[in-house]
Amino acid sequence: MPKLPVLMYHSISANANESKGLTISERNLEAQFKFLKENGYTSLHFSDLQNLKTSSDFPEKAVIITFDDVYVNQLEYAYPLLQKYGLKASFYIPFQYVGGVNTWDEGEEPIMSVEQLKSLDSKIIELGLHSFEHKRYDVMTTQDIEFDFEKCIAFQDEHNLDLSNILAYPYGKYPKKRNEKQHFFELLNGYKVAYGLRIGNRVNTFPFKNNYEVQRLDIKGEDSLKSFERKLKKGKAWF
Repeated sequence: MPKLPVLMYHSISANANESKGLTISERNLEAQFKFLKENGYTSLHFSDLQNLKTSSDFPEKAVIITFDDVYVNQLEYAYPLLQKYGLKASFYIPFQYVGGVNTWDEGEEPIMSVEQLKSLDSKIIELGLHSFEHKRYDVMTTQDIEFDFEKCIAFQDEHNLDLSNILAYPYGKYPKKRNEKQHFFELLNGYKVAYGLRIGNRVNTFPFKNNYEVQRLDIKGEDSLKSFERKLKKGKAWF
């Protein structure tokens, strides 16, 4: 079965000294994108997976690049690098904070506006959902999760945003107890969510074992290029 690493990024900084944790420097990000390009990786959108008919259509070396939270710094730094290296990525939106800042973690990092989101070339950037309020699904009731989804849909309709039916779970969290997980997945299916993204830090095989438990590799700002290469091929569990 084909291997499919899904990379997870968050904030980007022009300052190399700030490259740690969920913030990666522009320099490190460019080195990683350059590595992907020079080593023959084909970047995919999740919507591309839905159009694959057979495994023979799957690229020999594929990768999905994802960014959570639609920070303005992703527009400033990641978007030009994606264009430069002929890559594409998926950006996940916490709708309540569009045009504001990341107050869900008491931060002050600007979040893209509706106009900025609409300015992104859909051939490069696939937009998806990151909930409305950026709350952990594993501590929310089913009713609260439904209400959150309804607000996402209302925002999308009000602003005429072109979104793919992909959901990145805030903090990578979702209900794990058997019955609660089943109800959660049934809810996602009812809202026609195609893929749900957790963390997990392992390389997926495709087709996925469960479309609502797609694993992403947590790329850290302090990762060396060698560490990045190892995660890409083996997952974090390699270490």
